[in-house]
Parts: sequence; structure tokens; C-alpha cells
Amino acid sequence: MVLRAFLDRVNRRHPWSHNDHYGPWIARRVVGIGARDVLDVGCGAGNLVALLRRRAVTVTGLEPDREMARAAAERFADDPAVTIVEAGFAGRDLGRRFDAITLVAVLHHLPLVPTLRELRGCLAPGGRLVVVGCFRETGRVDLLVSLLSVFLNPVMGLVKHPARAAGLPLHMTAPTADPTETLGDIRAAAARELPGARIRRRLFWRYSLVYDAPAGDSLAAPPRAT
Repeated sequence: MVLRAFLDRVNRRHPWSHNDHYGPWIARRVVGIGARDVLDVGCGAGNLVALLRRRAVTVTGLEPDREMARAAAERFADDPAVTIVEAGFAGRDLGRRFDAITLVAVLHHLPLVPTLRELRGCLAPGGRLVVVGCFRETGRVDLLVSLLSVFLNPVMGLVKHPARAAGLPLHMTAPTADPTETLGDIRAAAARELPGARIRRRLFWRYSLVYDAPAGDSLAAPPRAT
């Protein structure tokens, strides 16, 4: 209990975003296919949008939380190549397909199977889906990786945010939800809806999923509202 209390104090004093940690990795996956038109679902305050904008021609961010959407819209108010829409995934342009779609800590807020199917339908031929998500831990491997993350978390906080913080930054105050699907559930759903998707367990209570749509994607379903 003493150790846990100490770790909690360090984490509060030196907060850092597990989601932003994977931002550069996501951006490299997007630029790797030469994507020009990108959709970021659940863009929050726009941290990933900013990384993507350096590498893509246009970026559309969807964000259902009013405060976060407003902050992102103000951030990119002078950039005509960035569009922020105060909406969830169901509020996307249903007639539009994208070269790349990104979701970070968002998929567990949505119904898994139908959302994966609709994400596939939103990709242009040859497009790429990049997900960094949360999952419900189960089994020994999840426990071991989680314990490793617990001890690495304050170390990363001290490295990334050495100055003591007065409070959490805005982008770390977005609404959260506990995931219900295990990594096994996600693998099984992806095997059905996104054939060939690459899924990996990651540190800091995350997994990654990368799916490349075929150049002539006969599997793609027409985009629908979730």
C-alpha cells in the first residue's frame, strides 16, 4: 500500500498522456502509405491532428465532447486544411472515404464489430486504419505487462514532465470509460471484419491495430451511421 501511494503521488505530480506517447508511432504508420486525406476519430484537443497535419494534406477530426471540440477548433482556426467536427463517429460524412483513419482510446467507447465494419467501409482503396486502443485485462500475460507498466509509468512521467504539475492538462481531462472487450475479443472481431489486421499488445494498457484495405477493396461495406 505504501508503494502504491508513492506511485500515485508521483503520477499526479508528473502526469503524461499514454495516448500521446503513441502519437509519433501512429503518424509514421499514416505517412508510410503516403496518406493525403486523414480522419481522426475522437480527436480530443487535437494533439494527434497536429502531428498528422505535418504529414497529410487535409485532416478531419471528429470529437463528441463539446469542450474538447471547441479547443481543437480554436487551435486550428487558421488552418483551412484542418476540419474539426463536434460529433462522434456516427456524425462523419457518410459519403466520404479517407486514405487513413486513426482512433486512439476511442474504439472501446463504440460497439466493436459494427464499428470495425464501418471503419473498413470508410477507407479508400489501399487506405490504412490505425488504432491504439484499450482492452479489458485477463490472464497472466496481461497481468505481467500491466505490472511492468505500473512501475514504468512514474519513470516516464519524470522523463516527459520533470516539472511538478499544478493539475492535468486539458487533453487529459476528456471523458473516459472502462473497456469491456478483452484482447482476445478484439482479435476475433478483427479477424472477421478486418482480414490481415496486425494486432499487438503494448505497454501502458494499450494495444495497436493496423489494417490495410486492399487496393480494390471488394470487402468494403457502404459507410453507415453507427
